[in-house]
Amino acid sequence: MNVSKRARIKDVAERAGVSSMTVSRVLSQDTKVSNSKKELVMEAVKALNYRPNVAARRLASNKSFFIGLLYFDSDTSYVSKFLLRGLKSCRTTGHHLIVDEIDDDIEKSLASVTDLIEVTQVDGLILLPPVCDNVKLLATLKEANITFVRISPDTQLNISPYICMDDYQASFEMTELLISKGHTKIGHIIGNTNQGVSRLRYQGYLDALRSNKINVPPEYIEQGYFTYESGLVAAKKMLALDDKPTAIVAANDEMAAAVLAVANLNRIAVPAELSITGVDDGNVAVTVSPNLTTVRQPIQQMAELAIDIIASGKFSDLSKANNREFRNVLDFKIIERESTAEAPTK
Repeated sequence: MNVSKRARIKDVAERAGVSSMTVSRVLSQDTKVSNSKKELVMEAVKALNYRPNVAARRLASNKSFFIGLLYFDSDTSYVSKFLLRGLKSCRTTGHHLIVDEIDDDIEKSLASVTDLIEVTQVDGLILLPPVCDNVKLLATLKEANITFVRISPDTQLNISPYICMDDYQASFEMTELLISKGHTKIGHIIGNTNQGVSRLRYQGYLDALRSNKINVPPEYIEQGYFTYESGLVAAKKMLALDDKPTAIVAANDEMAAAVLAVANLNRIAVPAELSITGVDDGNVAVTVSPNLTTVRQPIQQMAELAIDIIASGKFSDLSKANNREFRNVLDFKIIERESTAEAPTK
């Protein structure tokens, strides 16, 4: 999809044959600029379809910002929690959050995003996974010359600010927690392959096992998709084995909750016979019984920081941004609850 690059004040100045300062004065309705120059500037503005940098204007006038948030599939507690935190943060800071969904029809979604940019003149966009790694979307946003902040991306880390937690280390430490409780038969349900965090969490699990010289059979590893349903399928396979795992590390809370449901159906006591862990610390972690041991993602801080980055105006011209400032890795916390215990001794 071709999207024309947003014209800059420099482009208007070059077309009109005047200085950038003159363009700024005309747009500010400075009466000292001659009528002839005003006409040249306004003709160039019309020809280039120039729109002033709304972010810079609002920054200078200390006004509220319009911030877009793009997501794919709101059926996970992670997305729901991020949306709620983003809305709350915007209410607190006086900004406005505009939410749009990216679906499997990427061309239609790109058209919707383009309309969002043009009609609302949003100051910037927040991209949740897996939207944050969509190649066509990223190209569209770069061509539109709009600020965007990505949450937990896996590719092109030097093109925009991004925010994440250390998913590899979180999974490594969670697996080591189970090992410290005497577990050696530890299974894993991998997250959706379209998200980089799945690979990082899987690698953290593997490396924790290897560093403790623990080998597990391939049957202890199942592919999931960050959904409750995929967790059910994976758990049914693992818990039907003759030599069952005594612990399962799921890549998110929804799949961990599914493991718990399958265990209950099969009369496998949790945590006496099976320990279960998840990631996110969403509502599901404390609504199931027993409550889930999980990794608490700093979702509130992620949402607040993403909004602050856009409202700062610092990255309104990404070509001038310092790549070293793109990376924002926030702390995670392991929350130990009733779904984990010492490994069974039998």
